[in-house]
Amino acid sequence: MRFIHTSDWHIGRQFHGQSLLEDQRHVLEQLVAMVAEQGVDAVVIAGDIYDRSVPPAAAVALLDQVLERICVELAVPVVLIPGNHDSAERLRFGASQLKQAGLHILGDLNQIAEPVEIKGVRFYGIPYNDPELVRATFDCGVKTHDEAHRWLLAQIDDAGDSLPRVLVSHCFIDGAEESESERPLSIGGADRVSYQPFERFDYVALGHLHSPQYRGAEHIRYSGSLLKYSFSEQHQRKGVTLVEITASGNGAEVVTSPLALTPLRDMRVLEGELAMLLEQGRTDPNAEDYLLVRLTDRHALLDPMGKLREVYPNVLHLEKPGLMAAGEGDSARRDQLKRGELALFHDFFEQVAGQPLSDAQEAAFKQTLARLQRSDEGH
Repeated sequence: MRFIHTSDWHIGRQFHGQSLLEDQRHVLEQLVAMVAEQGVDAVVIAGDIYDRSVPPAAAVALLDQVLERICVELAVPVVLIPGNHDSAERLRFGASQLKQAGLHILGDLNQIAEPVEIKGVRFYGIPYNDPELVRATFDCGVKTHDEAHRWLLAQIDDAGDSLPRVLVSHCFIDGAEESESERPLSIGGADRVSYQPFERFDYVALGHLHSPQYRGAEHIRYSGSLLKYSFSEQHQRKGVTLVEITASGNGAEVVTSPLALTPLRDMRVLEGELAMLLEQGRTDPNAEDYLLVRLTDRHALLDPMGKLREVYPNVLHLEKPGLMAAGEGDSARRDQLKRGELALFHDFFEQVAGQPLSDAQEAAFKQTLARLQRSDEGH
């Protein structure tokens, strides 16, 4: 039995004010093609389908299109759970009827012990939860995320089950690698859960963390997000995980393979002096990428963002560590002013004209400055 494990689509997300819907559509079309090419028996989405609990209409329309192509056109069932960015109540609307179309939305904590069986494999889903929700739902005494997750897993009675078992969960396993784009589940690390209770399952399809990785054992895996959602992820390889499960006398054999996705625009960090980056941008084949730029120039610059966007239209954030290193601040600005009008005008002219002030231009500036000074003295 083969299925694709994916998570953290975050449809409808914006990054530095830039809508990523077009980028998400681009990789989701690749995912649909993979479902057909790989001949998989199911697709598992481990939460954070949307980026917020009340998604924009365009995000809902995109998800509807993708699910129709997978469930209806390709006749491949989808198993999904809500994540911490989703509204479980909204996401599971119509879940009972949608089962008939092959869409299995496992969003009710009261039904976590009821598996979905596909091609001889049982899928259990634990939607995102917190201790308060678990206590209110089951009148139990759990106090932490780890206690809540252990309690929920204990409700899944699979003793003596001979079929392979897959658990789908949206949580933060202690010690796993974080990214800046993930919303904390709680303050102070109380959101961490232990991996040991997962070990009894044949495969654990996790969501929440955006870096593809496993924790505790190789069959306990995060697929990672479809796209880079922060500049801290610039070196991560995004994609989905192909999982093959074969039943055997000793349980089940599991083989996982990463399937890479190619973004419409990459997310990169560029560093250097403005002149060098402008020259590089004129021939950069990936100039449309989303960029964070760190300028190392140690002197003030005139409209660096505007100049950069002439060659790199998707510069989303600009940092100036060079100026900070040179002491940018009130004292540094006072030091700059102490240089005098002529020195400051030299810098201004070179940035605007792209060439140094000539002797004749300097003389003209001095004459103009002298007239202005005499005029001020007369008043």
